[in-house]
Amino acid sequence: MQPVTASNEEIRAHLAEAEVPPLLPTLAYVTGDLSLLRGDLRPDPNLMALPQGGLSATQLATARDVALDAIVRFRDGGCLAAPRAGKVELLRIAEHVVGGSGMDEYLPLLEEELALRGDDRRAPQWRKDDIAPDVELRVAIIGAGMSGLLTAHRLAQAGIDFVVLEKNADVGGTWYENRYPGCRVDNPNHNYSYSFAQRHDWPLHFSTQDVLLDYFRTCAHEFGVHDRIRFDTEVCSATWDDARATWTLVTRDADGTEGTVVAHAVVSAVGQLNRPSLPDLPGRETFAGAAFHSAEWDDDAPLDGARVAVIGTGASSVQFTPEIAPRAGHVLLFQRTPPWMGPTADYHDPVPDGQKWLYAHVPTYSEWNRFWMFWRMGDGALPGVRVDPAWDTANGSVSAVNDLMRTMLSSYLEQQFHDRPDLLPHVIPTYPPGAKRLLRDNGVWARTLKRDNVTLVTEPIREITPSGIVTTDGVEHAVDVIVYGTGFQASHFLSPMQVTGRGGVDLHEQWAGDARAYLGITIPGFPNFFCLYGPNTNIVINGSIIYFSECGARYILGCLELLLRGRHAALEIRKDVHDEFNERVDAENRWMAWGWSDVNSWYKNEHGRVTQNWPFSLLEYWQRTLAPEPDDYVVG
Repeated sequence: MQPVTASNEEIRAHLAEAEVPPLLPTLAYVTGDLSLLRGDLRPDPNLMALPQGGLSATQLATARDVALDAIVRFRDGGCLAAPRAGKVELLRIAEHVVGGSGMDEYLPLLEEELALRGDDRRAPQWRKDDIAPDVELRVAIIGAGMSGLLTAHRLAQAGIDFVVLEKNADVGGTWYENRYPGCRVDNPNHNYSYSFAQRHDWPLHFSTQDVLLDYFRTCAHEFGVHDRIRFDTEVCSATWDDARATWTLVTRDADGTEGTVVAHAVVSAVGQLNRPSLPDLPGRETFAGAAFHSAEWDDDAPLDGARVAVIGTGASSVQFTPEIAPRAGHVLLFQRTPPWMGPTADYHDPVPDGQKWLYAHVPTYSEWNRFWMFWRMGDGALPGVRVDPAWDTANGSVSAVNDLMRTMLSSYLEQQFHDRPDLLPHVIPTYPPGAKRLLRDNGVWARTLKRDNVTLVTEPIREITPSGIVTTDGVEHAVDVIVYGTGFQASHFLSPMQVTGRGGVDLHEQWAGDARAYLGITIPGFPNFFCLYGPNTNIVINGSIIYFSECGARYILGCLELLLRGRHAALEIRKDVHDEFNERVDAENRWMAWGWSDVNSWYKNEHGRVTQNWPFSLLEYWQRTLAPEPDDYVVG
C-alpha cells in the first residue's frame, strides 16, 4: 500500500467516487475504531441490490464525512494500522457490511474470501513427498480455462505430478473462445477472480474479454503451470483400467495425430459453456450467406451495411447486438423469450480514479469491497428466488421478495421503453426473476432496440431458406448474414468426449442425458475421476463460478490426500451417498424460481430436470467441500 499524503480536499474528492457500504467497515478494521460502525449508516439488507446498497443521499454524505475524518487521522498518525482484529471485532465489522446479524457461521468462510492477511487458506496444507513419497500419482487435467489453471496450481502446491491437456492454442477457456464484439463478464472483477490472486488495478468494473484473457494468461505464468500445458490437444476418450487402476486418455492434436496419456486420476475442467448450440431449424444448412455462432465469431463476415439476422436475446446477444447494430444496414432481432435486465449504470464504465486511489492507499478497502460484492451477489440474494408455498404466483412471481424484485425490474424496463409503447409489451418477461439468467444493462439495450435500423421480431421461426428466415406467420425476412446467439449445449456435460468407467460402463449411457454427480464432482463407478463446474454447480444470481471451482479444487485435493495417506489405488463415491445428495438437490431446485417456472431455460435438460444450478447457499457448498468424508467413499 502507498502512504496517504493527499490533502483533506483531495481525500474528499476521492471519497466522492467511493463504493460507500464497505468504506466504514474497512476503516474500522484498519484503525480499530469500531465506533465508525454507526447504526444509522448501515445498509438495509432488503436494498442490497440497489446502487450503494440503497443508502440515501444523506447517509452517503454523512458516511463520506465520517470516512474523511478517519482517513485524515490515519494519515496524520503515520498510516499505522491497528493490530489485527479478533473474531469478535471481525464479526461486528462483517455484520455491518451486510446490514444484519447472525454471521457467526459465515465467519470462517469470510476470512478465507477476504484474505486480509494475504494468505491463501484454500491451498493444500500438505505435500505428497511428506505423506507418501514412494507412491506414484499422476493427474491429467482436461482444460486450461479458469478451473484447469486453478487445479494445476493446487496440484503444484501439493507436489503432485500432472499434465494439462488443452484443445485450444492458449489458456482461458471460454475467455479465449468467445471473442465477439462487446464480450465481457457480467460479474464484478473483484468477484470474478481468484481469491488468492487478486488484482486491485482493474481498468473497468466489468472486464472485457481481452482483459480477462490477459489475467488468466498472467496467472498461468505466475503459478508456474504454463509449461505443463499441452496446447492444441483434444481429449477424445478416457478409459479406466481396473487392473492397473489408471486412466488412459486418447488425445488428438491439431494435425489429427492421436496419442495417449496414462494417469492415475483425471480432473475434467472442460466447463459447461464451451460447445455452441445451434437451433434445430429446417433449412439451416441451406442459407447462402454468412452464418455463424457468437462463440465462433467470423471477423470477415460482411456486416457493414448488411441485413443481419440475430437469433436469440440471451447474454451474448445482449452484448454483441448493440455493437454490430451501428454497422449493419438493418438488424432483425429474433426473440423467443425476453430477458430480465438488471440496471447496472457502471456496466461499461472504467473504475473511477477516486476508487483506484482508495484501493492503493487504504489498506483492505479492496478486500472489504470484494466481500461487499460477494455478499450482495451471494447468499444475501438467495431468498429473492426461493418459492414461498403460500404466495399467489398468478402475477408471475414466487414470493413477496421476488415480487418486489419483479416490480423494480419492470419499472426499469418501463422507464427505458416509455417512449416505445409498441416495444414495451415484448420486453417485459412474464416469468419470475431468477427463472432465467438475469442480464446486466446500462441502457444500451433499449437504445439498440429503439434504433431505426433495428426490428424486434417475436414471431417464432418456422424455417431458414437460402435467402432468409421464414416466421410462422408466413413472412420471409430476407437477410445477408445470420448470427446465432443461441447459447451452448450446457446439459451435455463432457461431450463429445467418451468416458468409460469401472466394468466398461459408458458415462453418457449411465447418465442417459441426465447428468448427475456428488457435489458436482464425483460419480459412482468412475474411480479417481473428478469434475469441476460439473452438474448442479452453476450459480444464477448468487456468487461467482470461480468460488465454486476454488471449493471444488480443494475437495479434489482432499480426495487425492485420502488416496495417498491410505496407500489406496482407487476412490469412488458410494452410490447411495450420491443418490441421496441428488434427491435433495432436485427437491430444493423445485422450490427455486428456475425449477418452479416452465419458461425455456438452459438450466434444464431435455427431461425438464434442472441439471445446472446449485439451489443451496454458498456457505453450504463451502462447508461440504472443506474435506471429503472418508465414509462416503469406497476405496481399494
